[in-house]
Amino acid sequence: MAKNKELSKNVRDKIVDLHKAGMGYKTIAKQLECKQIGLKYGELRDRHWLVITEDGHMVTGRQEPRLVLVSLTSEGGQMCLNGPDMEQLRFPVLQPDNPIINCRVFSSDIQGRDCGNEVSSWLTSYLAAEKTFRLVHFEPHMKPRRPAETESLYPQSEKIAYSDCGPIMLLSEASVKDLSSRLENDVTVARFRPNIIVSSCEAFDEDSWEDIQIGDVRMHRVMACGRCIFTTVDPETGVISRKQPLETLKNYRLCDEAEKHIYKTSPLFGQMYTVSKIGILQVGDVVYKISR
Repeated sequence: MAKNKELSKNVRDKIVDLHKAGMGYKTIAKQLECKQIGLKYGELRDRHWLVITEDGHMVTGRQEPRLVLVSLTSEGGQMCLNGPDMEQLRFPVLQPDNPIINCRVFSSDIQGRDCGNEVSSWLTSYLAAEKTFRLVHFEPHMKPRRPAETESLYPQSEKIAYSDCGPIMLLSEASVKDLSSRLENDVTVARFRPNIIVSSCEAFDEDSWEDIQIGDVRMHRVMACGRCIFTTVDPETGVISRKQPLETLKNYRLCDEAEKHIYKTSPLFGQMYTVSKIGILQVGDVVYKISR
């Protein structure tokens, strides 16, 4: 029979910052659903919205750093799009008459429901680039991506929408504090876009949490989160430095030689999980280690 060992006093009072790798939802949830494909808060599903070019290729803060200043919220069946020096734009969550677009997320094909020309014009104007941008929404009936196609440690049955490689990424405040102590300027948890933020543990304790339970949700650790140039985008200014904190992470968070075929030269910061048992997550939930 499984036994649970307390790992931390609680899931931080900012349990989840729902965030697509390119555009932040800026939604701080007190309680939400944890599904196998990711987190759900009301009408918002995490990593289910994607900015693309006209030919369907994903656009994130790596290419357009100012996307991190855009927020997407939900209210009464309407989505609310906001950004610096832009008027708020509202549009329906569901737009069944809009076309479905074939998209490319990293090396995988996936679909998305186009969110309309008004949204496209808003994004194109905001980014002020010499190209057109569109927003798409992943709907439950669409064919999901399989992370095992690009990351061999994931089970073949695992499904995701627009996430980089998995539905859940967990990071502790202590790990971010440890990193900040090595930098000239502090960084915040928001820079690393975790789904779940844990407090009251030691730095990098999460590296050893294989099977955990939070509330009635159970999760299994698959791999560490390899970090890229996106970590150098300041979430407060939308400016990319291309240096810190990535260079510092590379000084002390590289993988062992035996794992270089998995992570290559990417520093490791945060842990990726699959969902073994769905349920509800709440602010203040204790994180338990499941031992057998």
